[in-house]
Amino acid sequence: MHKRILIVEDEASIRDMVTFALHKAGMEAMQAADARAAQLAIAEQVPDLILLDWMLPGMSGLELARRLRKEELSREIPIIMLTARGEEMDRVNGLEAGVDDYVVKPFSTRELIARIKAVLRRSQGDDGSGMVELGGLRIDGPAHRVFAGEEPVPIGPTEYRLLYFFMTHPERVYTRAQLLDHVWGGSVYVEERTVDVHIRRLRKTLEPWQLDAMVQTVRGAGYRFSASAP
Repeated sequence: MHKRILIVEDEASIRDMVTFALHKAGMEAMQAADARAAQLAIAEQVPDLILLDWMLPGMSGLELARRLRKEELSREIPIIMLTARGEEMDRVNGLEAGVDDYVVKPFSTRELIARIKAVLRRSQGDDGSGMVELGGLRIDGPAHRVFAGEEPVPIGPTEYRLLYFFMTHPERVYTRAQLLDHVWGGSVYVEERTVDVHIRRLRKTLEPWQLDAMVQTVRGAGYRFSASAP
């Protein structure tokens, strides 16, 4: 089954270039020139991944990412931000808005396709092959869902993978570099600061059920997941 990618970009030449590259890689492409068109496209047919330009007319890509993460239909769709902004703070802002990865313009279509494939692999939850329970949390791997007691927990794809790894490796301390290798994969370039951003997002996800304290910071060492008090 072909993966369906939504390209949200106001420059038609870039949309067409990316569409051609996607078709060549065996993927389907949807196009939108602004935030409103993107929301309408998602309502009509949910994509497997969104390529989102930072600088859009009307509503910025950053604001659109925040909105998509709040809506049930789109909260779990992986997002790659296309941006001319290469500064660290800009990238952190994007990650905190719910973006899974970013590609800085100008980019090669070869790099972009590689990033898309990597994010799609990470978002599939391939490791989630069974049921995992710990401290009031339960992961249904085959269904790719998380529960606090009997309540479903809305969770993004990266936070899901991070939580699954933690719950299958409890009590052990992992450095940022180790988490990057296990959760993101050694072949993907992601800065260690990214781990801190997603740890904060995971804690915020678990906070309504007062389970955020299970994600523990071990000063000078890294992070640990434990049902016991730190």
